[in-house]
Amino acid sequence: MISLTIDGREIQVPRGTTLLTACRQAGADIPTLCYDPDLRLAGSCRMCVVEVKGRRNLVAGCVTPAENNMVVETESPDVVESRKIILELLLARHKLTCHTCESDGSCKLQDYCYRYGVTDSRFTGEFHDGPHFSKEDANPFIKRDYDKCIMCTRCVRACEEITGAQAINVMNRGHHAKIATIFDGNLEDSPCVFCGQCIMVCPVGALTSKVAAGKGKSYQTEKVLTTCTYCGTGCTLELNVKDDKVVGVTSVRDENWSPVNRGALCVKGRFGWDFINSSDRLTTPLIRENGELRPASWDEALDFTAAKIKEIKGEHGPDSLAMFSSARVTNEENYLAQKLMRAAIGTNNVDHCARL
Repeated sequence: MISLTIDGREIQVPRGTTLLTACRQAGADIPTLCYDPDLRLAGSCRMCVVEVKGRRNLVAGCVTPAENNMVVETESPDVVESRKIILELLLARHKLTCHTCESDGSCKLQDYCYRYGVTDSRFTGEFHDGPHFSKEDANPFIKRDYDKCIMCTRCVRACEEITGAQAINVMNRGHHAKIATIFDGNLEDSPCVFCGQCIMVCPVGALTSKVAAGKGKSYQTEKVLTTCTYCGTGCTLELNVKDDKVVGVTSVRDENWSPVNRGALCVKGRFGWDFINSSDRLTTPLIRENGELRPASWDEALDFTAAKIKEIKGEHGPDSLAMFSSARVTNEENYLAQKLMRAAIGTNNVDHCARL
């Protein structure tokens, strides 16, 4: 353990702890844009700079190890001024359409500009007169508006480290730097699997869901914790609900609530929820009588089914029955399905679509 003083408070942390972690342990609210706890360190945005007594320059907290007897200030005049300048530099090539942005209310850049009173940028750069980076992409899932990109590279690292697709990277340098696929093509022509991990980690509105566009901003929706039903993996996710309708899906990254996937989802889990509100869905059980289907209550339908199963078992034996289960339910439900057949009905005739 080592000891250091942060904003006048002495704390102890294990050797090797970063200054960012130490400062947050001391209660300091350190702003970050490029930092993500699940990704390798980049140290590129410099929003987490702090002042260390005896150091000539401000240091980036996310990539600087805490040292014994350090004296750190997290909101000194120099630190605040540096963060303001960083925000102004980011705004110099950032499209300011917050009122219509899908990330309005959940944008870190917006939050930090509000926190430090940065309303505009004194730097114009080449963006206002030169290149624009927004990428029209015909894919049905991910909107790429790189005029809002802050070049934190979290999407690049997530694509490589979480999904392993390596579909995107930084193209060009300086004022012309942007996130792109190889040869600056479309995502569908790259190794992209449309998992949306890039959307999950993007701190601004550069990457958003086309499926959820216009259906409700983050602060307008209720978040409902649930389990994805597309396969038996058991990924945790949040359904975004507005006016009793599902309007989007967001990740749950807290490992206490999402130990299986820690926020990562596949294309189906993140984008394949529009069937929930489909007008073609059945809303009540149906029983066929005289060749016609009629609505029934759940109690009536379950009683009817149980009676038919008992009747067939009684006349033809348990092996005359079989159950075909699905990968689109949880492992626990599939366990109950085979338990019903083997223990209650008495047959091993159980099969599953995932066997193929």
